[in-house]
Amino acid sequence: MIDIFETVCYKTDEPLKKHTTMRVGGKAKYVFFPKNFDELKAVIDYCKDNNERYIVIGNGSNIIFTDAGYDGIVIKIYNLMSDISVEGDLLAAQAGSILSKLANVAKDNELTGMEFAAGIPGTLGGAVVMNAGAYGGEMKDIIEYVDILLKDGTIKRFSNNEMNFGYRKSIIDSDMIVLSAGIRLSKGVKSDIEARMFELKEKRTSKQPLDYPSSGSTFKRPEGHFAAKLIEDAGLKGYRVGGAMVSPKHSGFVINYDNATAEDVLKLIDDVRDTVNDKFGVLLEPEVKIIR
Repeated sequence: MIDIFETVCYKTDEPLKKHTTMRVGGKAKYVFFPKNFDELKAVIDYCKDNNERYIVIGNGSNIIFTDAGYDGIVIKIYNLMSDISVEGDLLAAQAGSILSKLANVAKDNELTGMEFAAGIPGTLGGAVVMNAGAYGGEMKDIIEYVDILLKDGTIKRFSNNEMNFGYRKSIIDSDMIVLSAGIRLSKGVKSDIEARMFELKEKRTSKQPLDYPSSGSTFKRPEGHFAAKLIEDAGLKGYRVGGAMVSPKHSGFVINYDNATAEDVLKLIDDVRDTVNDKFGVLLEPEVKIIR
């Protein structure tokens, strides 16, 4: 039996703003950093045996913790669980792998199909959970299988079809944890892949507020509309609450402009939703997950 406080790396009373790309949030009682499946399972078993609340995160690129923090254990699957291997046109990786690194590994092996993911800041695990996508590509287009830890402690391999991928969603719920995935790509020409990645990087740099902390696109795309256009047409581009702001560069992004608190960010999100709904009758749904 693993003693998680002796074996697994962890931090106590840890500021969660260090573990989210929005850079807001209070403290967690513990943040654990497992380096393999046995350590991950040991921490989860500890939480269940002790009725301890827990949440599993990756790079925190799609999560906002409140200023009250998290009264429980945060399990971060990140660089300690990020092994990557390539066999033919199949790229296999652990859930903690960063998408941009995976895209570069694909490029170096002359595999095309993952260029869209090069600028997404999340981990593979998080990207699979929410079927992350950009510039016409989504994870559902390239995922072959996903290995998932189930609530009963068993591991099951799900095929692409079994994942039930949809717009920013999958079959994954709070009782399921992505461990690894296989990504099926196609043979390509390295120079062409590099050119496409550079093109998308230029688009991101010119259009997105990459100089400020954010959670990426704050709202899901409402059917028949674009969230950014609705927000801009509502006169909210540059709107501020405390240190949080609707980006003047891209109104689909809420940015941490000046040492924002989580309360600032959440109040701004609520204001945007209310204003857009009042003006256009469209209720925006946050893409970012708010953890209370």
